[in-house]
Formats: sequence, C-alpha cells, structure tokens
Amino acid sequence: MHHMKKAGIRDLRYRFAEIEDLLRAGEQIQITKRRRLIATLIPAESSTPAAAPDFLARLKQTYGKKVLKVSGADLLVRERDRH
Repeated sequence: MHHMKKAGIRDLRYRFAEIEDLLRAGEQIQITKRRRLIATLIPAESSTPAAAPDFLARLKQTYGKKVLKVSGADLLVRERDRH
C-alpha cells in the first residue's frame, strides 16, 4: 500500500509545478491547511485524443475513381495570376 503525498495551501501556491508533475504521474495528493486535511486531489483519467478525420477516404467516397481535370491548387494559381 502506498501513502498519499501531502501538500499545504502554500505548496499549492508556490510549488504547483511539482504537484502537477505528481498528479501527472498518477499520485493522489492530500491538501492540508494548518495540518488538517481539507481536500484530496485525484489525477484525472487520461483521455485519448480524438482521431483526425480521414479526408482521403471521404474524397474517395464522394468522387470514387473520378479524376478531376483541374486541381484546387491549380485553380488558385490561375486566380492569383489574373490579378
């Protein structure tokens, strides 16, 4: 069994970076004020980042094997050359 780390209110104010590192490492931290326990900080459950959309699959679904004669980049270059 591991013991929880303790931090006072002053530690929260002046040494928060260290406390944050402990939380990121999965430690629970008891917060005290005048040696009395007032709260317990529990690390948040790690969430997996949302997956990026598969734009290539979306294009294939929309256009199939159809090949466009002019790309969007070519149209942009033509438009810029006119002005």
